[in-house]
Amino acid sequence: MYPHARAVHEITSRLPAAFHAFHERYLLTYREYAELQLQDERLAHRLVDQVMRDLASSWTRLMSEPAPEAAAWAILKISISEELERRGMKPALTTVAAFRRASRHTLEAARPQFAALESSLGLFTAISHLPERQFDVMVLQFVLGYTPQQIADMMGVELATVRSHRMMARTRIARELRPRNILRAEEED
Repeated sequence: MYPHARAVHEITSRLPAAFHAFHERYLLTYREYAELQLQDERLAHRLVDQVMRDLASSWTRLMSEPAPEAAAWAILKISISEELERRGMKPALTTVAAFRRASRHTLEAARPQFAALESSLGLFTAISHLPERQFDVMVLQFVLGYTPQQIADMMGVELATVRSHRMMARTRIARELRPRNILRAEEED
């Protein structure tokens, strides 16, 4: 066993079952979200593993927060943002790489929910302009495929809050995409 692996094992073996449940529940989601932002699987895994170690080392303090899941989600987002800044990068969702990352099935499933949607790339650009919470909800649901209840649990908010963010995001996205569609239709006439 490598020395760092032994240290991690010693730390995690002393943690309560609640941490292990948290880790099992959110590790994959955190990695998917980080990979979507960073466009580098190994970097995303390392970053999320470090976030999980940080959460483990401050588990008692995290559990004293009014909304531990929300605090953990914020730590993940801050870590991703700092990594992007260190590398002089912007979130990859705004690039064509995000378009490639999303499966055709996900795009087709999201299409009817946006009346003004003609271009999937336009959708990702519109999503990238959303306020932070609306952005997270849309990415988690329509790009990564999580249910509203899973998103609420992960972000540490009520289901109604997720639905509200989704509704506001749809309105903003439709408003952003609509002028392009109107102009395109006029050009075709």
